[in-house]
Amino acid sequence: MAYRTLDGVAVAGKRVLLRADLNVPLRDGRITDLTRLERLSPTIVELSGKGAKVIVLSHFDRPQGKRVESMSLRPVAAALGEVLGRAIGFVDDCVGEPVARAVAAMRNGDVLVLENTRFYAGEEANDVALATLIATHGEMFVNDAFSAAHRAHATTEGIARLLPAYAGRLMQAELDALNAALGTPARPVGAIVGGSKVSTKLDLLTNLITKVDLLVIGGAMANTFLAAQGAELGKSLQEPALHQTARDIMAAAAAHDCQILLPVDFVVSETFAANPATQVVPAQAVPANAMALDVGPATTDAIIQAIKRLKTLIWNGPLGAFETPPFEAATMRLAAAVAAATDSGMISVGGGGDTVAALKQAGIIERMTYVSSAGGAFLEWMEGKALPGVAVLTA
Repeated sequence: MAYRTLDGVAVAGKRVLLRADLNVPLRDGRITDLTRLERLSPTIVELSGKGAKVIVLSHFDRPQGKRVESMSLRPVAAALGEVLGRAIGFVDDCVGEPVARAVAAMRNGDVLVLENTRFYAGEEANDVALATLIATHGEMFVNDAFSAAHRAHATTEGIARLLPAYAGRLMQAELDALNAALGTPARPVGAIVGGSKVSTKLDLLTNLITKVDLLVIGGAMANTFLAAQGAELGKSLQEPALHQTARDIMAAAAAHDCQILLPVDFVVSETFAANPATQVVPAQAVPANAMALDVGPATTDAIIQAIKRLKTLIWNGPLGAFETPPFEAATMRLAAAVAAATDSGMISVGGGGDTVAALKQAGIIERMTYVSSAGGAFLEWMEGKALPGVAVLTA
């Protein structure tokens, strides 16, 4: 995909509307994770350093088109200033005279954050009138919010049709990483997909079997595939209504020369709690009073051996209930193996909320080629869907 980047773009003295994702986690009024602000900072630093007047736009939470003070971006703007190590401005609106005055007072290199765009119902409706009002404050548009690019909103897609529009450096990094993983990957390419339900990842699985050479299925969704083949799963979570769908996916994978790797053993327990009594059993024979909560050591060994022959790997979803010990064991072992393979030259791309949390727990995020914090946008890209916020940036 050819999309417009900031390479060679003159920004000095220009009013640049920068769509960011400042939707950071808050607890008791305090930001608990600065990752999104830290990943945004290179684009702001570059634009500001080149003399642009940087006007930051973002949504925050779900105010349903109304002003909700607890969802104001004011504290996030203050935190962004701390991350950047400089003073930045804030206006408690994103349209109107107060914004116009603040923008007019900006000097080259200044940074200004505007209030939550979702305080206006027209944001999520991709209202042309709202997009036009906001666009009047800028001369060019830069989208650095890949995590919101799967939504056709006024500040992700609408403004890009009104002003010269470019991808920011974080957006560029995401797109380059995903293209390396699924667009034109070095082969063999594999994918690890975990999660609780096949129903939530049907589009993902259907797309991947046409793109990858190896598909590892873990998490509770693997139970549905095994049960569809007649395995006894005890009390394990699975979806009986999707047994035929699972068989269809396996048949389609075979037709596309995509190997599906399913668990051969499980770590099971009679209760889902921290550190209960457990046992390792064959994947085809979970006791009637037990449930599978992690893949077993033989399965983990098989996955690790399989990824050693890969040149590219995409990871979305843990292998087990990693938040609850001891059911993180397989995911942690696999993470270490993925990090080692990456050190040896494999391209590794991970993404999705649980995946990022698991990789962070394993301490390997910095060792992977790229880890996306984009959530839904990452998943929709892997599903092969067009993202409105990206499509509008294509050259």
